[in-house]
Amino acid sequence: ETVIGIEINGETVAYPFGIMNWHEIVNDTVGGINISVSYCPLCDTIIAFERGNTTYGVSGKLYQSCLVMYNRSNDTLYSQPWAIGILGRNVNSNLNRISAIKTTLENWLAVHPNSKILSTETGYKRDYFNYPYGSYYTDKMLIFPVRNQDQINQHPKAIISYVWEADRETPQNYFSGSSAQFLHSEIKQLKEKIVEFNGRKIRAKWDSQMQTVIVEEFDGTTIPSSTAFAFVYPAFFAQE
Repeated sequence: ETVIGIEINGETVAYPFGIMNWHEIVNDTVGGINISVSYCPLCDTIIAFERGNTTYGVSGKLYQSCLVMYNRSNDTLYSQPWAIGILGRNVNSNLNRISAIKTTLENWLAVHPNSKILSTETGYKRDYFNYPYGSYYTDKMLIFPVRNQDQINQHPKAIISYVWEADRETPQNYFSGSSAQFLHSEIKQLKEKIVEFNGRKIRAKWDSQMQTVIVEEFDGTTIPSSTAFAFVYPAFFAQE
């Protein structure tokens, strides 16, 4: 089973996709830090961030086919793939992201055998053991139209990881800042790729234990990244 893995201050938690496919956001406390863990099943995007003393919920809205979250204390809407406020009191504010990893439960527990695992005892009647979107995860179908699809040259559901840093500009419907994407199949073959990013060099490497891409500074500091379907990156980060 695929999970989202979080490690903070020595505490580890795995959030199964079987639950996240239905609920999309979990408000939790890990390692003494209040966090929200979000997953968009239509985009395969994973964003974890510090939530402070509030909680975040699913707005029911989509932007470019992706999850729009809201802050329950002031109703600010956030575009999940950007982790930026797009409407409301905190518009254009950046969430304080933390590292999250997409892997299998088996791989996660092999490295973190004492990890907690989010329980299916949620109080809701859901089929957490079957994928609710049919063949969507692997076929070429997009349920909703998204922009800039002429800019991708691989299967729209190929898995990538991306990193991004917003600048101080106030974008209108587009991201303003620096971003980079890494195709998982390419990094798995290359083992490592170095790119220029926001005025410095960063490294994407294949983690053979977790079977995923990790992005880091040259000193080894992990840069929070998100996985995504390939169609997501040009929809959110293409230069217009």
